[in-house]
Amino acid sequence: MPLYTRIVIAMLVGIVLGLSLGRSVDAADAARIGGYVADVGKLVLRLLLALAVPLIFVAILHALVAAKIDGKSAKRLIVLLATNTFVAIVIGLVVANLLQPGRWGKEVGKSDKKLAQVEMWEVFKEKVPTSVVGSLTPSFDKEGKQQQQVIPAIIIALALGIALRVVRSRPQPEGKEGLGFIIPVLETLYQVFMVVLHWIIELIPLAVLCIVVNVTATQGLSVFVSLAGFVVAVLVALALQACYYLMRVRLQSWVRPMQFLRGGSEALMAAFCTASSTATAPLNFRCLREKIGLREESATLGALVGSNFNNDGTALYEAMGPMYIAQATGNPIPLIRQPVVALMSVVASVGAPGIPEAGLVTMILVFQAVGLDTAYVAYLLPIDWFLDRCRTAINLMGDMSVACVLDGKTPEFAESADKK
Repeated sequence: MPLYTRIVIAMLVGIVLGLSLGRSVDAADAARIGGYVADVGKLVLRLLLALAVPLIFVAILHALVAAKIDGKSAKRLIVLLATNTFVAIVIGLVVANLLQPGRWGKEVGKSDKKLAQVEMWEVFKEKVPTSVVGSLTPSFDKEGKQQQQVIPAIIIALALGIALRVVRSRPQPEGKEGLGFIIPVLETLYQVFMVVLHWIIELIPLAVLCIVVNVTATQGLSVFVSLAGFVVAVLVALALQACYYLMRVRLQSWVRPMQFLRGGSEALMAAFCTASSTATAPLNFRCLREKIGLREESATLGALVGSNFNNDGTALYEAMGPMYIAQATGNPIPLIRQPVVALMSVVASVGAPGIPEAGLVTMILVFQAVGLDTAYVAYLLPIDWFLDRCRTAINLMGDMSVACVLDGKTPEFAESADKK
């Protein structure tokens, strides 16, 4: 049975059990029993948090070392990816501030604790790594809560990945193999983390069941109005991001928007169905080459290289998630604090591997960075399976748009005809 089917069933069963519990006992007992049940769901989030930093570290290192890209193409690709991600985060924050989906329904849980004041320079100084091993191990805040050091881990992963590429490109003495062995080692380590993550993902339906039982027992169905508002807000933001891609393709490449959508429709549908941009990358490459007609180099950079770093839909979602929860708990994130959300959303999107539900892993880290209780991530579990598919399709659409822009304003067949 597919994961999303099990999540939907768990949510429906949780609603029935939660409403039954809320009607059969008084409010105090319902809250107490629901709290015990919810703790089971929170344990799944703790497992995801434990895996987050090492998974992101290995994923970035593997992507950097394995990517086949030269210096000139790398500069242009980085500019395109950075622009797409910046626009996605701006769209996400603007939509979250304008629509304020967290205020559409009843508060999901009142939080009297105000977010601490944060200065960007102080945040930057704290995130500069002081040791390699220490950056991969958790620390503890002033209240004794565990904090994962994701930004130092990413800085170290980027430095090591670039250094490995530099050393690997140098001529090796006769008889020396160089660093050719490092890619299979990283590939194996990456696959090991993927297996463990899939084990945890298999527990998500149980977590959804427990969280929904607790929410419906204590708050009834009113909380789902707020969740519906969040779904609408995310879909609006993703639609705006898609419009931005189509505009960029129209202005900066020879491909026309309708040709872009028709040629990539098969890959976009596969991305929505599988919720995995990595699994869909080969199909995306084929669509870009055979159905749209891009050059092989452009299709390779967009579909196969860009898919490791271009997660605009995920970045948008990671920015909107904490904004929604902060609004829903009656403690909205002030405008001056939102650059921290933007920064961590970039980090989360780069570190999110292209597999189903991976956004939950990095969402926990974004919550930590802005001072939100990570337990509230559990409220997103019932709807994450659907939004995961939507944002994966946008991730893939971003890869396609990058490939089209890299291909330029002259099609390959026209260029070949001119040379003849």
